Amino acid sequence: MIVNLNLQDKTIIVIGGGNEAQKRINSILKQDCEIIVISDSINSDIKKLVKAKKIKFKKQKIQDTKFISKFKPYMIITTTNNKIINQKIINSAKRNKIIAYSSDNPDESDFSNPAIIDFENMIQIAIFTGGRSPAMSKKIKAKSEKIFKKIITKEDIAQIKIQKIARKLAKETIPLKLKEESTYTVS
Repeated sequence: MIVNLNLQDKTIIVIGGGNEAQKRINSILKQDCEIIVISDSINSDIKKLVKAKKIKFKKQKIQDTKFISKFKPYMIITTTNNKIINQKIINSAKRNKIIAYSSDNPDESDFSNPAIIDFENMIQIAIFTGGRSPAMSKKIKAKSEKIFKKIITKEDIAQIKIQKIARKLAKETIPLKLKEESTYTVS
């Protein structure tokens, strides 16, 4: 089952500051959530996001899971190369009913990350191998993206935007009409 979580206004902690962390951060940047990166070092792309105030950075070498009670995150993503600390974080997150993902242990994680083809944040198409082969997901995404870019047009995106507005107006108007009609009594 592929699910798109609503992370708006939620706190997401990413443990680690390398390329894997960068990929995970990029996948949630558009979610309008608070992203806190905890690591003893971060790569240049993550530094740019911190400088642009798109994410927060806490310089700290992770040795335990005390940060969980401090930040009370909705989700934790571990991307370190230390399997033992990653597993401790996953176990602690599960005990605290926090959604958790470890890049080195998809079987213990609460979710996996599909390869996403995104069209202006209006249409997302997921390529998913259930964590069995991220490399194949990436390869199939690259092949599929070329095809979908020919199929999904700017007009399709514009239609979605128009229909979103029309749907919102309909939802606001129709309940009012129903409420007005229900106030009349039949004698």
